[in-house]
Amino acid sequence: MSLERARAYLEEKGLGDRIIIPEESSATVELAAKALGTQPERIAKTMSFLLGENAILILTEGTARVDNQKFKAQFHTKAKMIPRELVEEKIGHEPGGVCPFGVKEGVVTYLDVSLKKYDIVYPAAGTDHSAVKLTPQELEACLEAEWVDVCKENAE
Repeated sequence: MSLERARAYLEEKGLGDRIIIPEESSATVELAAKALGTQPERIAKTMSFLLGENAILILTEGTARVDNQKFKAQFHTKAKMIPRELVEEKIGHEPGGVCPFGVKEGVVTYLDVSLKKYDIVYPAAGTDHSAVKLTPQELEACLEAEWVDVCKENAE
């Protein structure tokens, strides 16, 4: 069901042909990178947070970590991830396949600037065996998402 919602969303945006269904699991950044034959940094990791009662998603570079001070400066509250058992209820996708495509109404998606340094990134497509090949600009346009800077600087 999640893949179908993600596919319908992407097809509506003219990007349905970008979905990849690898044989191997893509449930974690490491597994997705291996399954797709790319670097872990290029996996667009989708993290789900609660702002009060509202759910938001932030897509980051695969190896990035949220900086609590930057998060609080951006959203005026402490970073609180959605508990695993509530992710599907709040977002519409199960853990391991959480993506920004075809989410529940009211879920706002943000893109972390850590993604901007890559020409191609791979967010999930609603399951633990899916991905979407997109440029950061295509991701921004199809999601109509705002860019934020909430991650720690990675040591190159």
